[in-house]
Amino acid sequence: MTDALVLALVLLAATLGVAVARPPYVSEAVAAATSAVLLVIVGAVALSRAGDAVRDLAPTVGFLAAMLLIAEGCRREGLFDAMGALMARGANGSPQRLLAFVFVIAAAVTAVLSLDANVVLLTPVVFATAARMRTSAKPHVYACAHLANSASLLLPVSNLTNLLAFHASKLSFLRFGALMALPTIAAVGVEWVVFRRFFAVDLRRPRQAGVQPELPELPRFALVVLALTLAGFAASSVVAIQPVWFAAAGAIAITIPALARKTATPMQLGRAVEPGFLIFVLGLGVIVQAASGNGLDTAVRAVLPAGGSLPDLLAIAALSAILANLVNNLPATLMLVPVAAAAGTGPVLATLIGVNIGPNLTYVGSLATLLWRRILRAEDSDVELGEFLRLGALTVPASLVVSTVLLWVGLKV
Repeated sequence: MTDALVLALVLLAATLGVAVARPPYVSEAVAAATSAVLLVIVGAVALSRAGDAVRDLAPTVGFLAAMLLIAEGCRREGLFDAMGALMARGANGSPQRLLAFVFVIAAAVTAVLSLDANVVLLTPVVFATAARMRTSAKPHVYACAHLANSASLLLPVSNLTNLLAFHASKLSFLRFGALMALPTIAAVGVEWVVFRRFFAVDLRRPRQAGVQPELPELPRFALVVLALTLAGFAASSVVAIQPVWFAAAGAIAITIPALARKTATPMQLGRAVEPGFLIFVLGLGVIVQAASGNGLDTAVRAVLPAGGSLPDLLAIAALSAILANLVNNLPATLMLVPVAAAAGTGPVLATLIGVNIGPNLTYVGSLATLLWRRILRAEDSDVELGEFLRLGALTVPASLVVSTVLLWVGLKV
């Protein structure tokens, strides 16, 4: 192991440590950017290679920023408040029915608006809805966290990991969604079965009528923008236009009217795109480039199976899940996808199954889960580590196996 590789891995660990601990004196963006610059200065990665890493990630980061603006626009238009009222009214005081509504809505929000929208915008609404119904919020907010990961398999836009792997998969938007549909349904189905049993006591609590909210009118403008943006994604391969341009068009369409009406300010929009997180992603790209260029890619290639058989795909998914829980799913994706891509589409998608479902095993495996924990603390709640680990142990292995088997079947059809 070379000194450059050791330094890159140490800086990767330090950067992820900052992202997990969130100390008040340094942000994850500063940690990632500083580490990237240091690696260039000491020669662990050439400036040209660092620039290539940033350029390769730039379209993905731009896509993510556009989707965050669309999600913020939907919140501003009242879509998430309407979802909360719909859940409360549809549940009619029943914790079991509320969980069903949360599963459907959280999966849909994750798939269409990304897992960040689920965690940041939907989870507080679920807390408020459970409080309105006078029932335990625990099963429902845990569902938000788990579905933010497992339901993010469906579309390229559902997760940053998917965006990173989309081009490497060499699939169209529609073909990607078609191949990942059954694995996503299977993963969510496993979660549903386990959640019903794991939280049986909370879900059997007596029905509370509570106050039935008025069902607000759904924000048509936000829904139209979402529908047209998704239609653009679906048509992107046919019209030979990159999906990022449809995302940008959707972000502009939902943002310009808000600026004109002064219901949003440039400062608010700047916060909505989470510039610190975007810098963090670019910095991680340079750090992983340094590690890969100094021998990490060789080590990964030696361990990762290179075939597309069912045992190979199962092994890839399992190894990806393990690595995601060791170094977080974003760096794991950056490390694994280039190697998996050389073996074909199946290994790339199996990698995504591992890095998306795997983080439900521990709360350090996914940046979305770390963010979810901060949302819980803001609501004067927190994760019971033992409970989180037990729930993950019951859902992750089964979801990985079933989803990977169905991916293999889809690739054979």
